[in-house]
Amino acid sequence: MRMSAISRDKALDLLAAYNREPFHLQHALTVEAVMRWFARERGFAGEEDYWGITGLLHDIDFEQFPDEHCRKAPELLRAGGVGEDMVRSVCSHGFGLCSDIRPEHEMEKILFASDELTGLIGAAALMRPSRSVQDMELSSLKKKFKDKKFAAGCSRDVIRTGAEALGWPLDELLSLTLEAMRACEGEVNAGMRGLKARQDAGQER
Repeated sequence: MRMSAISRDKALDLLAAYNREPFHLQHALTVEAVMRWFARERGFAGEEDYWGITGLLHDIDFEQFPDEHCRKAPELLRAGGVGEDMVRSVCSHGFGLCSDIRPEHEMEKILFASDELTGLIGAAALMRPSRSVQDMELSSLKKKFKDKKFAAGCSRDVIRTGAEALGWPLDELLSLTLEAMRACEGEVNAGMRGLKARQDAGQER
């Protein structure tokens, strides 16, 4: 069983040490919550913290060191007390783009597959009158997926490759990730308020 070497509270402190932009913080919280959902759904409830904290920290270096993404991360993670297994899992999400570490464990494959997809779904939600995923249908998401001009920074090739690595039809990956984001939307919003309170408290010290 994979266990996290650090607590979620320490992981949040580590995330906040290198990330200030709301966009990056919300993405981190979203991927964390989606990974926790998948851990429970896929029969890895005992590893939920490992899956979630890996998701929380997967882009730890991206805001401050975008040109060294997945190469700077090991240094930052180790300094924060993260174990080598999680360092490997974090770096595997950049396979083929900024890392040569191939996703092997199911958890790593899901992180690789869902990372870009959560960004696409989040961008699609912002275009809706509700600004929410709660009323988003799979058919609407598929239209956005096929529109290469929409959220062009979210790689469709990575999403397809991720689905193939998992042995899932693309529609299954889209549907499950959308379901996960519906389930965790309130939690992510609450998490953002909590992170803002942490930042405000830090500025007052």
